This record gives sequence, structure tokens and C-alpha cells, in this order.
Amino acid sequence: MTEHVVIVGGGTGGSVLANDLADRLEPELDAGDVRITLINDDDDHVYKPVWLYVPFGQREPDDGRRPLEDLVDDRVDIRIDRVTEIDTDAERLESMEGDDTIEYDHLVLATGSTLVPEEIPGLVDGGHDYYSESGAVDLRDELLSLTEGRLVLSVVGTPHMCPAAPLEFVFMADDWLHERGLREDVEITYTYPIQRVHGNPHIAEWARPIMEERDIDVETFFNAESVDPEAETITSMEGTELDYDLLVTIPPHGGVDLIEEAGLGDDGWVDVDKHTLEAEAAENVYALGDTADTGVPNAGSVAHYQAGVVGQRLASEIRGRPATATYDGKTLCFIETGMDAASFVEFDYETPPAPAPPSEKLHWSKLAYNEAYWLTARGLL
Repeated sequence: MTEHVVIVGGGTGGSVLANDLADRLEPELDAGDVRITLINDDDDHVYKPVWLYVPFGQREPDDGRRPLEDLVDDRVDIRIDRVTEIDTDAERLESMEGDDTIEYDHLVLATGSTLVPEEIPGLVDGGHDYYSESGAVDLRDELLSLTEGRLVLSVVGTPHMCPAAPLEFVFMADDWLHERGLREDVEITYTYPIQRVHGNPHIAEWARPIMEERDIDVETFFNAESVDPEAETITSMEGTELDYDLLVTIPPHGGVDLIEEAGLGDDGWVDVDKHTLEAEAAENVYALGDTADTGVPNAGSVAHYQAGVVGQRLASEIRGRPATATYDGKTLCFIETGMDAASFVEFDYETPPAPAPPSEKLHWSKLAYNEAYWLTARGLL
């Protein structure tokens, strides 16, 4: 009997895993003992970190898109469709486009995050973001027209994709405005929901002095409650009101409803064992990347490393062997500190991050990685 591995989501985690399994299970695929299906609701694979550079005119959205079929091994069946129901008892999926039920033996959920700015009154009309393709393009136009006043970067939603990106934006904006001779006329204010500038205390301790040195105003313990687009103000639950001329936010994030409907976890995130990435509420189900609620923020590298672990575990299970591979929380991340300098951190569940001193070399290393990412997605790096 052919065992069927179904991966839902064609982002970093899903694509890397599909290629990993195609390589790892080559004999079984060739013999017809295994088949792999990757389901995604878009023909393209999107590399979202590119969007950070779009508002500053350094990248175009198309730089972050590639056809999924060009990135995924030919032995993987790609299905462009949207899953609408998960039945973990019957081990089957329902989809929007197909008339057939999709049965699986092993299911991996890599459905990622969605933006839900509508959760904050006024945010849709009053705020901008670079966490979506359209948002990044619109923000580019707004940023170009900003010559004076106050730029507010407000971290509204936590957890969120790419935990370092809010810091990167204000550091890059500071540098970008300096280059144009506008920094003295534009104030920058950064808000964060807890009493430090980042969720990780080690990164917060590193970033705060840089903000002070660059005259970036900070409002911590600022939990955005509403935005008034006409008055151009953002108000926190704590009663603080900030005026803005340009509001950039990290919108609230959510998962996909079908995960909660399937009883796999709250708010669209799958409750998993943080080491094995197995779902707590169902057998033969794994989750990757943003979808996996491991209790720690998920950078893009997390999905990459997790895919390797899940690939090893699935191969062992399919071959009737004990699955021994585990994920140790390994994360690495470049952090832009301006238009031509960056830092770098690497950490795991046990080892805290220690950001490297910013340098031009690390900035170019990040840009080089962004270009090499497509080899990562193909499973070649």
C-alpha cells in the first residue's frame, strides 16, 4: 500500500520539506511505495523578507516570488488548492477546488500566518505595513512623501513573523532619512507592547542603546487599542495617545481557522511538542514554522531547520524505524541596523542570542543570503 504524505502550505517550511522528502525517500518514491503531495493556494512561492526592502526602493515585490513548480522536486505532486477542512480522525482533507477527498497517512501543516488588522479599530484605514506585498508597495509611496512630522512604528501584534523586522525598519528608516537630509525634520517613535523594545530580553538589551544613540523615541508597554485615521492618532489600552504623520504597524497575526476547527490548537496555531513538532491533539500530524506553537518566535530559518527534523522523522516512520530526530530551537537571523550595516544572531532553546557588532560585511551577508534563499527553498542549501 502506498503511503501518502500531504504537506499543506508552500512557504519556506513546506517547500523545503517537500524537497527534503523527495531526496530522502527517493527509493520509496521510485518504487511507488510513497507519494508526496504539496497543497498551496497560490502558484507562487513567496519569500516575505524581501518586503522589508520594498519601502526603501531596494527591492521589487517580484524579487520575492518564484513559481512553485520551479522550486519543488518533480516527484512531488503540487496541487493549487485551498484546504477547507481537516478530519484527523478519518485522516482526510476537504478542499475548495477538488471534488475528491484527500486522504493522508502523514500530514504536515505549514499554513503560516495571516494578517488581521481589522482587530484594531481604525488600523485598516490609518496604518501601513510591510508584512504584505501590497502594504510594502503602498508604504513606499507614503515614505517618499514624508518630509516632516512623526513616523511611528508600532508593534501591534505579537507574536509576529520575523521578530527582528520591527527593529530593522526603524534602524533603516533612520539611516534612509539621514541620507536624504530629512532626519532632523522627521521624528521616529517606536512602540512595543511590553516593558522593553523586543520580546527577547537579550536582543532588547542590545537594541535599546542603539535607539537612544539615534534619537529614536521609545514607548514601551504600549498595547494599541485604536487608530483614528482622521485625527492621525494611535491610542493604547494604557491610555497613551500618539500623534503621527505616517503610521507603520506590525498588524495582529492569526493562523488559519481550519486548524482551530480541527481541534489542533487555538487561534490557528497547532499545539506541538517543541522538540518533535508532532501535534499534541492528533496522531500522524506535524506542524512547521509559524503554524507550530513552540512557545518561541519563529524566524524564517526556524521553518528551514524544522523541515529537516520533520523530514528525518517522517522517513524513519515510513520505514518502520523509531523517529529520533529532534529540533533544538536553532534560529539564526541577520538584523539590519541601517542601509549598509547589519548584525547577526544565532541561538536555540538553551543558548540565548548575543548579537554581533553591526558591520557592512554582515549587511552584505544578509543580502547575499536573500539571493541564495532560492537554493535553500530548492533544498540545495
